[in-house]
Amino acid sequence: MIHDKFTLAIAGALSALMLASAAQAEDVVLKEVIAGPQRSDDHRARDEARNPYDSLVFWGLKPGQTVIEISPGSGYWTEILAPYAARTEGSYVAGVADLDDASLSDGARRARAAFEAKYADAAVFGDVTYVGFGAASAPLGAPGSADLVLTARNIHNWMWREGMLDKALSDFFAVLKPGGVLAVEEHRADPRPEVEGARDGYVATATVVAAAEKAGFQLAESSEINANARDTKDHPFGVWTLPPVRRNAGQDGQTPADFDRAKYDAIGESDRMTLRFVKPAA
Repeated sequence: MIHDKFTLAIAGALSALMLASAAQAEDVVLKEVIAGPQRSDDHRARDEARNPYDSLVFWGLKPGQTVIEISPGSGYWTEILAPYAARTEGSYVAGVADLDDASLSDGARRARAAFEAKYADAAVFGDVTYVGFGAASAPLGAPGSADLVLTARNIHNWMWREGMLDKALSDFFAVLKPGGVLAVEEHRADPRPEVEGARDGYVATATVVAAAEKAGFQLAESSEINANARDTKDHPFGVWTLPPVRRNAGQDGQTPADFDRAKYDAIGESDRMTLRFVKPAA
C-alpha cells in the first residue's frame, strides 16, 4: 500500500512536471511566432497597444487547436495565428467576405482575393482555410469542430445591420466544441452610455455579454489587458479618430479648424474590453 502511494505520488509529480514543461514549450513557440519575420512592420508597431502574447494566453490559445478568426482585416492576428497553428499541428480558418452573397461589392471581393494572396505561402503560414462569413452565410464549419473563435473589433459593425449580431454569435456557438472559447476584443464604451447603435464604434460591455449569453455562451473571465485610461471616448470622428485609422475629416471632407491631431495620437489606440466566453460543456 505504501509502495503504491509512493508510486502514485511520483507519477503525479512527473505528470505535473510534464504539463509545466509543455506549457513552457507552448509559450516559447508563441513568443517565437510573435517575434517572427513573417510579421509586417505595421503590425509589429501596434503590439504595445494590442498585447498579442498576453491576449492570446488569456483567451486560452493552445497547440493543435482549430482556430477561426472572424473578419481578420489586414491580418494582424493572421500573421500570428496561422504560423502558430502550422507549427503546432493545428488549423487556422479565416472567416472572410462571403462570395455566395450576391450583394457583396466588387471591392469586398477584391479585398478577399488580396487577403488570400497575401497569406498564400504555405511554408510561412501553413494551409490557411477560408470560409464565408456574412449576414446570410452558411455555417462556419461542422458543428462542434472548432476550439476557439476570435473576433477582434468587429461587434460594433454587426450592430449596424439588423439581426447580424445575433446571427454571428449563433454561428460561433454552433461551430465551437463544448467547452470551446469565444474570444472577444472590442472598443469599450464604459463608463459612459453606449451611443445608439454604437455608431461611434464604442460598445457597452453589458451589450456584448447580453448578446453572447442570449446565444448560449457563458462569460468565463474579463481582462484589462487592452484597457487605455487615456481614451475619453468623445472624439469628433468616433473611435476612428484614434490610431490606427487616424480620421481627421467628416463625410463632407472637412477638418474642423480646432482639430488637434497630436491630441488624439497621444491617446493611442482605443480602450478595449477583452472577454473570454465559453460554450457550456453540457
